[in-house]
Amino acid sequence: MSDGVTSRRLALDVLERIDRDGAYANLVLRPALDSSVLSTRDKALVTELVYGSTRMRRALDAIVEPFLAVSVDHHVRAALRLGAYQLHFLRIPAHAAVSATVGATRKRPRGLVNAVLRKVASVEPTFDGDAVRLSYPDWIVDRLTADLGAPDALRVLEAMNEPLDAHVRTDGYVQDRASQDVVGLVDASAGDVVLDVCAAPGGKATGIAGSGAKVIAGDVHLRRCGLISKNARSTGTVVAVVAADATSFPVRAGAADIVLIDAPCSGLGSLRRRPDARWRIDPEAPDRLSLLQKRLVAGALPLVRPGGRLIYSVCTLTNAETSAVAAEIPWEPLGQATIRFPDENGDGMWSQVFLAPG
Repeated sequence: MSDGVTSRRLALDVLERIDRDGAYANLVLRPALDSSVLSTRDKALVTELVYGSTRMRRALDAIVEPFLAVSVDHHVRAALRLGAYQLHFLRIPAHAAVSATVGATRKRPRGLVNAVLRKVASVEPTFDGDAVRLSYPDWIVDRLTADLGAPDALRVLEAMNEPLDAHVRTDGYVQDRASQDVVGLVDASAGDVVLDVCAAPGGKATGIAGSGAKVIAGDVHLRRCGLISKNARSTGTVVAVVAADATSFPVRAGAADIVLIDAPCSGLGSLRRRPDARWRIDPEAPDRLSLLQKRLVAGALPLVRPGGRLIYSVCTLTNAETSAVAAEIPWEPLGQATIRFPDENGDGMWSQVFLAPG
């Protein structure tokens, strides 16, 4: 079996598990790659095929559907998406994309997959609207258009379909640029007491600790606290980790120079690095999570010393989870709220700094 067929077979297996079993793309792909004998180059191809086909599945189904006269099972659907992605998004030559994908397909449906993909290769697709073309649920397009305006929403949606480049910090931790920018926004100094109340997996907490600040990081789930500790060890930073509900963090009032609330959110600004999230997030998530975010802010406010700072940050761009939450913080903001649209530098991150009354 050629490496091309082997790569497509691995990608097809992972895609089928995502579609059939509801598996998370990142959780099922990594073990599959680790247990394979593929080269580094072929593993990179499999990653692109899996993430790209998952991200663009609505557009891919629209490309394939006109050439299907019968309903198909998960395996065939995954094979057709895989082939169409190579043809129309990666622009792999038709003879290579079709033959390798057909070779990776189970024997019985190979004739169908071959016939459909050859037809797909012969036409340039057209799409019924931006939501289909960009492969998002209608509600995400509608929500961001209402909150950001059509031009900025379209720019955001297009940017979040681009692959995300990983950035490696000087301590070896891999983190997207937007998250690194939040660490810079915290701007901690040596000796500062910093509370990161929603810290898992610990990327921001360890980044802040690198400044010499005294960081106390918490998460409500004990297992996720273990991730913070693991990342602190791997980066050589000192972080005190507590399992705690961030709405009632177990430190005395006024104990912190800085509190970071990197709040749980809908994640609608981080779809670039989470290819299957757009299909999992429910339309009620922004408004439901906004209520939690306001509780987190209310719990954190008393923890900041007079003259200290609170940073509220989320990786989403909806009004309900950003400006609507910030409007309820009764402190003077330092500067204006920042909307960072997804671009070549990383995810979409909304952050604002507040100054406690002195």
